[in-house]
Amino acid sequence: MTSRLLLALSALALLPAAADAALSPAEQKMLATVDSEQGRTVDFLQRIVDQNSGTMNIAGVQAVRAMVEPEFQQLGFKTEWMDMKDAGRAGHLVARHVGSRSGKRLLLIAHLDTVFELDSPFQRWERQGDQAHGPGSGDDKGGIAVIVAALRAMQAAGTLKNANITVFMTGDEEDAGSPVALARRDLIAEGKKADVALDFEDLAVDDGPDGKPADFGSIARRSAGSWTVTVTGQSGHSAGVGTGGQGGSFGAIYELARIIDTFRRELPDDRLTYNVGLVGGGQSAKLDAGKIRVEATGKTNIIAATAVARGDLRALSEEQIVKTQAKMKAIVAQSLPGSKAAISFDEDAYPPMPPTTGNRAILAKLNGVNRDMGLPQMAELDPSKRGAGDISFVAKDVDGLVGMGPSSEGSHTPRETVDIPSLSKQAKRSAILMSRLAKERR
Repeated sequence: MTSRLLLALSALALLPAAADAALSPAEQKMLATVDSEQGRTVDFLQRIVDQNSGTMNIAGVQAVRAMVEPEFQQLGFKTEWMDMKDAGRAGHLVARHVGSRSGKRLLLIAHLDTVFELDSPFQRWERQGDQAHGPGSGDDKGGIAVIVAALRAMQAAGTLKNANITVFMTGDEEDAGSPVALARRDLIAEGKKADVALDFEDLAVDDGPDGKPADFGSIARRSAGSWTVTVTGQSGHSAGVGTGGQGGSFGAIYELARIIDTFRRELPDDRLTYNVGLVGGGQSAKLDAGKIRVEATGKTNIIAATAVARGDLRALSEEQIVKTQAKMKAIVAQSLPGSKAAISFDEDAYPPMPPTTGNRAILAKLNGVNRDMGLPQMAELDPSKRGAGDISFVAKDVDGLVGMGPSSEGSHTPRETVDIPSLSKQAKRSAILMSRLAKERR
């Protein structure tokens, strides 16, 4: 073996030691505990994935709760079930651990439900090497598994004893109960008590500056709200459409088309997206009670008497929402001859989580953990690459960070797959970050 090769191997051998040297003995204990319990973590995740908990499967959500709750009770957490039958949903599981009076209070957010209901063909866990295919394996049962693994590591290292931690697991994140004010009332209340919120949905992985996949930190999420445009028009024989006959009426469908196209041309703004998801019109057009279907009738020789469209709006701040809604109302008010339009905005909307100095400070602390673990630094993720989420309901009251769960892909599709090694990586990051935050004075 040449002296040059010996030197190279020696340098490589020193890299992990250099990273470990930046960690305290307790933090090194956390890493060792996560590694030793990785099999337990994967087995736990498989069990809860194999239990269907589609949002509307109330019994299934309750069954996952029964699997998850003992994990927290064994760690000294006091648990509470918040029934949500009045909102048409199962409920929320909350686990509380009381530690030092002076330490920062942490709020960990996850959810028990998935998008896959009982009639979905996608029901079971299937492992293939370092990947596992299963409903909710990443979103968000994988996040629950990371929380449990991290807390167990903290207990083994002695850092859980003095930590103030509340874990809030909603049972309806994928389809929030109605009214949302009721369904998220208790989460909002917990946010007002907390100093830091950590969301355990899947880790954001995207192309880094070098074009290779890299972990990103999420400090912002956009809102998610729906709107409805309804149009009435003066009906009559189609031969008179847009002319002097029939009062010059263009009818409801032309007016709706004008509105939608003007939205497309005049609404664009930074990180704002606007979508039309449902359209119908004719001699009659009526939305169903769930506002997901339109029943319409009409003939080609009749000027359309009514039309309706529904869509969503996603924005980065409340100010952007207010500005955009005002612009939409102004566009709707400029009706074509012989027609009249109105727009309404659903109250059951998810608020935005705007990027803040406080959120960036938490990401900086996570990057301190990355540095000490010998992991690459995490850049900020473009918020347009994440959907809306529960942490947004507490974003007005507490600084937060999103994406503490495992790496996954194909969420909300039968291709959903979790990266098994990322479970341990995220549990280690989380355990050290939470231990450091919990020691800070509030």
